[in-house]
Amino acid sequence: MTSKIVAIQGNHPSKLNPKTDTSVFLANEIQKKNYKIFYYDPKNLSIIDSSVIAEGFFVKFNYNNKKFYKILKKQQLNLIKCKYILIRQDPPFNLEYISSTFILETLKNNVKIINNPSSIRNISEKLYSVRYQRFMPNTIFTQNIQKIKNFFKENKHVILKPINSFSGNDIHLLHKFKLKFIQSFIKKHNYIMCQKYLPKISKGDKRVFLINGKICGAISRVPRKGSYLSNMSKGAIAKNTQLTKFEKKISSVIAKDLKKDQIYFAGIDFIDQKLNGDINVTSPTGLKTLFDISNINLAKTFWKDLKA
Repeated sequence: MTSKIVAIQGNHPSKLNPKTDTSVFLANEIQKKNYKIFYYDPKNLSIIDSSVIAEGFFVKFNYNNKKFYKILKKQQLNLIKCKYILIRQDPPFNLEYISSTFILETLKNNVKIINNPSSIRNISEKLYSVRYQRFMPNTIFTQNIQKIKNFFKENKHVILKPINSFSGNDIHLLHKFKLKFIQSFIKKHNYIMCQKYLPKISKGDKRVFLINGKICGAISRVPRKGSYLSNMSKGAIAKNTQLTKFEKKISSVIAKDLKKDQIYFAGIDFIDQKLNGDINVTSPTGLKTLFDISNINLAKTFWKDLKA
């Protein structure tokens, strides 16, 4: 029997920044409808006697307090008692990540899980964009040194990204082919994404929020001076923005595709009207930032479309 409980699988609240964090923003909104919030780390997920059990704690969020969260009660919870489960941990794609999706998958016919665990397991946040490469800067996915060398000859200034990283981590801009560095990068990350550098990133990118197959809003994120990283965690500044007709068209196509693939909430990014290839499906961010600069509350949209 389900009750008004929302479980959040994520990083401990002490590691979150309430000024920008989307998980806290979503939890704070659903609390207003008298839902209880249960928080747990994916490493504390188990299957016991065919039940999915999480070791965690009930928590209350309050933006008005200096300490924005209060742990109410530590306990283990049979997750079938939840109305919703939000998968919100940082998304490095590793064996723990994969195993947690298989565990949660056993619940998906009884509990609404956002995003669908089998879907986020099957969707690479970088490689999913292959089907949209015609809308992207020149991009290759490889670990072949000669292919990368040829790519540098053609594009000169190149962004290197790991396939399975997040939040702007381990992203490098190279202005020439550096064999030893690239060999080391491949040894660490295996397949990598090489993309033509777009200088207009200095003016900001556009993060587009997709909920339930629809375009629901966007912000621009301007890198700090001297940086090419538009992630808020890397010091970027958020501004209001409008999408062009082209950006709306592409966003709409991707939103519909993601809904077919059972992805309810996602974030995609444009730089200079080109899709940058990051399809954020594990733990999309930016809703709190959008609210702060525009007073548009997409947390309400998120829960309304789930019929919470």
